[in-house]
Amino acid sequence: MRMNGLSKMAATALLLVVLAIVPATIAETYIVGDTQQWASNVDYTEWVKGKTFRVGDILEFKYGRTHSVDVTTKAGYDNCDSSAATENHSDGDTKIELKTVGAKYYICPTPGHCESGMKLAVTVVAASSGTPDAPTPPSSTPGTPPATPESPPAAGTPATPTPPAGSTSPPPPKASGACKGVIMSYVLVGVSMVLGYGLWM
Repeated sequence: MRMNGLSKMAATALLLVVLAIVPATIAETYIVGDTQQWASNVDYTEWVKGKTFRVGDILEFKYGRTHSVDVTTKAGYDNCDSSAATENHSDGDTKIELKTVGAKYYICPTPGHCESGMKLAVTVVAASSGTPDAPTPPSSTPGTPPATPESPPAAGTPATPTPPAGSTSPPPPKASGACKGVIMSYVLVGVSMVLGYGLWM
């Protein structure tokens, strides 16, 4: 089938719109804590590092009967206060869509769990079709001290610990499931290009 000039222009415009939208519409699902899931004795501050959370992404909390998830405020997060919760979940597999830009806070309200580190703070950025930006950790409110202040080193102790001679640095963290979405974006763009090429023939 031959296409006239106007049809080709319309097809090209449609293809460009699809190419611009497809990468932005691929949301990621992050399993909080990866294989360790939502549990005690997991460093969620470390888990967040290297991840960029975007509007539309989903945080999936998988946990046992002794845990639950509260969506809370910064004060609730800092003070491990579940009375500040805006949402409570206890189904064992909670999926929370990140709908707005900004800092989001989650705690386990089981007594003692949040205090021992079972809390999560993420910063959500706007969805985009470009390459991922470096993640930005949630910042403290100006004038508010950090939740876990560092104590100064004891007299005679170096301020920065140095690894022993001959030691190697730890291996880089495993890639998260977010990487799969970026690959899928490129696959969809490639398929769109192939289909668009078919319009010209």
